[in-house]
Amino acid sequence: MKVGIIGLGLIGGSLGLDLQANGFASSVSGWDQDEQHRQQALELGLVNELAELEEMKQNCELIILAIPVGAIVKVLPQVLDGASKGLTVTDMGSTKNSIAEAVEKHPQRALYVASHPMAGTEFSGPAAAIPQLYVGKVAIICDREKSAEKGVHLVERMYRSLYMRVRHMKANEHDLHAAYVSHISHISSFVLANTVLNKEKSERAIFDLASGGFESTARLAKSSPEMWAPIFDQNKKALLEVIDIYSEQMQLVRNYIEKGDINAMKNWMKKANEIKRILN
Repeated sequence: MKVGIIGLGLIGGSLGLDLQANGFASSVSGWDQDEQHRQQALELGLVNELAELEEMKQNCELIILAIPVGAIVKVLPQVLDGASKGLTVTDMGSTKNSIAEAVEKHPQRALYVASHPMAGTEFSGPAAAIPQLYVGKVAIICDREKSAEKGVHLVERMYRSLYMRVRHMKANEHDLHAAYVSHISHISSFVLANTVLNKEKSERAIFDLASGGFESTARLAKSSPEMWAPIFDQNKKALLEVIDIYSEQMQLVRNYIEKGDINAMKNWMKKANEIKRILN
């Protein structure tokens, strides 16, 4: 199995490491628009060789796009253009609707399998790649009926070789669910970080008091703007809905605090404690 990966940062680089280690790929070709990233990926063994898109299309059975979602919308049609029937193409983008729409009427649409592995860290670039990033996580495959069964099975087999659990859903369902469980978490972290940084300008000592709670909540604020700004833009409709609901919860607890309603606050927190049923 010859695999090509476009985008050699945390996601693509970690994927390259594991597909070599688990034997899924006999060789992994890679490409990144950043020349320094290309050389780093080669030196770190994330890929076996560097190859541009046209070379991948000729030699690989599977091409994976691990680049920001705004770039996937532009690059995916180019990958499908003139692709042979034996090629399967997938992406690892955090949104699915806009990407799917970009190739909805492409004559080679069946070669594309829309997917999203729900894994990552706050770090970016080839140096951030780590082994077993995907173990135990969930991989979502969207709109499988629009893809060739051969391609769907291949992408499923790839994710299962990484010890991931595979789930299927519609692209619009994925984007709504991702807004609730992933995208709003990043927005919350960015908001917290900016709130504290604005206050820190006048009260330098504020970070002396920062502890594990702040660090864990603000961790995602270290995530790449180049990656996340396009995600927020592409998932605008679902994310605005989630932000409105989140804002309602913030206003609710603000009212409790303002009124000094301790019992209401406790009940509100107890309700939130139920999340441990899911995140146990």
